Amino acid sequence: MNEEMIKQEPVEQTGWFNRFRKSFWGEILQIVVISLIIVIPFRAYIAQPFLVSGPSMDDTFANGQYLIVDELTYNIRNPQRGEVVIFRPPSNPSVFYIKRVIGLPNETVKIKNDVVSICKADCAKPENTFALDEPYIKSSKSNPPRPDEIKTLGPDEYFVMGDNRFVSQDSRIFGPVKRGSFIGRPFLRLLPLNKVSLFPGQFHEEK
Repeated sequence: MNEEMIKQEPVEQTGWFNRFRKSFWGEILQIVVISLIIVIPFRAYIAQPFLVSGPSMDDTFANGQYLIVDELTYNIRNPQRGEVVIFRPPSNPSVFYIKRVIGLPNETVKIKNDVVSICKADCAKPENTFALDEPYIKSSKSNPPRPDEIKTLGPDEYFVMGDNRFVSQDSRIFGPVKRGSFIGRPFLRLLPLNKVSLFPGQFHEEK
């Protein structure tokens, strides 16, 4: 059985647009346009840069460090205890804060003598409360200690605190953070170069 193959002859393209498209600057323009088509959605929905400002997360993150924030994960799952998060604080939703998740929805957070404890149910029973292991806290305890605090979270609320616990403006000041206020978590620390790391500062409580 014979098969007849048809070869399409190229059609010569004319006009100033086609001449420009084939030129050096035309190729550069095409690369720029394609890059923007890729980069803009990536920046808007997947990751964006974040510059740390202030000492509230010392020694985990220092002022001026440059981070790339993963904005995709929290569209798939909820924040976990110990994760560093970027969010809009309820006191000023026009700005971004970086803190650590301490208390999860429906838990009770207790702070006594600068020790943070978590109660998941029936806080009258001591066995339902455990103290957090917080190896990320490097600063010395406040002197005198801050007042004791207890806060029961709602079904959509998180308690966040800074690692530089004794200068941080966090949920002890502005209250719990709603689930919808979270932007993402640090995915990559780019600067300074000697601190480059993936998922910097992340810690997961075993309990």
